[in-house]
Amino acid sequence: MDETQKKAIEEKLLHEINSTQKKIEEYTELCKPIAPEDSIGRISRMDAINNKSVVEAALREAKNKMQQLLTMQSKIKEIDFGVCIKCKQEIPLGRLMIRPHSKFCVNCAQ
Repeated sequence: MDETQKKAIEEKLLHEINSTQKKIEEYTELCKPIAPEDSIGRISRMDAINNKSVVEAALREAKNKMQQLLTMQSKIKEIDFGVCIKCKQEIPLGRLMIRPHSKFCVNCAQ
């Protein structure tokens, strides 16, 4: 992988980190407890509690992705960056541009 490709991946990583950080902030705001004194009705309250569970799952996923992105960002200067950790083959640039936190090539990821 040449320096131009690494630079493109680094820019993609920064974009993904910013995007994921915004999602984390949004999901955190949506996960706030539903106050019992809010008069939203029994069915609406059940819907709100159910929606809160879905948002909490999305928040956990976003935090996990953020951790992976930050790990990959710290490893971008290493020699083995962009190499599959299983088969030791180079991960295609297209895959890294779509999923910059990939540790595996397409075949090994399956």
